[in-house]
This record gives sequence, structure tokens and C-alpha cells, in this order.
Amino acid sequence: MRPRLLFVCVENSCRSQMAEAFARQLAGDGVEAASGGSRPSGVVNPRAIEAMAEVGYDLGVHRSQGLDAIPPGGFDAVVTMGCGDACPHVPARRREDWQVRDPKDLPAAEFRAVRDDIRRRVAALLTDLGVTTGPEGTGPEEPAGA
Repeated sequence: MRPRLLFVCVENSCRSQMAEAFARQLAGDGVEAASGGSRPSGVVNPRAIEAMAEVGYDLGVHRSQGLDAIPPGGFDAVVTMGCGDACPHVPARRREDWQVRDPKDLPAAEFRAVRDDIRRRVAALLTDLGVTTGPEGTGPEEPAGA
């Protein structure tokens, strides 16, 4: 059975979207990855779409969603990103809180640095979970609920 991963930030428009995308890109169908927000914006940040296009992933197929839209079931790992008390508790075998700056208002170079940091963190998480990864995995799969 493939691991279920959930990435959470406040708006589900940038950080958690990029993390979900990297999990899909690096592991392909080796994981079930999803993302959600405690207060979703309803829109994936256009800068995140552009930044992910630079690394070969079409984030434009994703949508910003709340945690209530996530398919039910247990998670092997839940990762929160900078939302503190705004991130509700979601049961999981493993929980991590990544202190990742919200890049939405950062200059392009710093935005890319945050993107690359998220990629490194996702790759390390996948390795820790025993998920086989490659430089590009088997390619993006359609996000849940799309």
C-alpha cells in the first residue's frame, strides 16, 4: 500500500501546493499526496504555478481547497508549514512542522529558494518513508478532487 501524505498551510495556494507537487513529481504513483489549507484562498498562486513550471510540473491543474475536501482516511505523514495554531490537528502516524517562509510576497529569486527548500524537504521525507524516488519520479498524477 502506498503512503498517504498531507501537506497543510493556511491558504493552500503556495507552500503546501508545491510540496504536494514535488511528492507527485518525485515519487509518481508511489505515494498518495494531497494538500489543504486551514483558510483556503480558493486560488493557486500564479507565482507558484510559474515557479513549478520551471521545474517541469503543471501546478495549474491543482486547486486550492480546505481540509474538509481531503478524502477521509488515515495519513502516514502530515506536514504543516508555518500556520501554527491555524493548522488543525489531523491524525497521522508521523507529524512534522516545517518552518518554511511564505514566499507569496518575496522577490523571484527568494521565491525559487523557498521552492527548492520545499523540494529538498519533500525528497528527505520520501526517503525516510522508504518511498523510491527519482529525479522526476514517473511524472505528475492528477491531484485528488481535480
